[in-house]
Amino acid sequence: MIAALRRFRRHALTGLVCLCLGLASSLGLAAPAGAAMDVAKQVLIGADYAGQDLRGATFNLSNLRDANLSGADLQGASLFGAKLQDADLSNTNLREATLDSAVFNGTNLTNAVLEDAFAFNTKFSDVLIEGADFTNVPLRGDALKTLCATASGTNPVTGRDTRDTLGCS
Repeated sequence: MIAALRRFRRHALTGLVCLCLGLASSLGLAAPAGAAMDVAKQVLIGADYAGQDLRGATFNLSNLRDANLSGADLQGASLFGAKLQDADLSNTNLREATLDSAVFNGTNLTNAVLEDAFAFNTKFSDVLIEGADFTNVPLRGDALKTLCATASGTNPVTGRDTRDTLGCS
């Protein structure tokens, strides 16, 4: 009798899990491919993630110096405190990404879309931002001044002028 009760509970729990997963999937709540990737606090110098689906990935406090992330989909990814010195983020989708406290030094952001990203305490120096879209990205005054000094181009995906998305005068 006890063994039968345990089997019933195990099957009932399995059925409940399957029901919840099916409901989440039918509501469009299933996680996108690559969303579970978590490489926080890793040394990823020179890593190659070019063209990969990295939506929702976590790179918090990772060292991505000289990494190639060109053309990657980083929508909703977290790069909090990441070191992106001389990294290639050209043509990346960084919509809704967390970039706060990240270090962009010599980073290539050509034609990147950063719309609605959070980057208030992000440090920018010697970055390439031709054609980058910074729509609705909160930036500190000193970062904005640095970016506006070299801002140019129009983003090929959104059609927005880089200087306009930054609010440069």
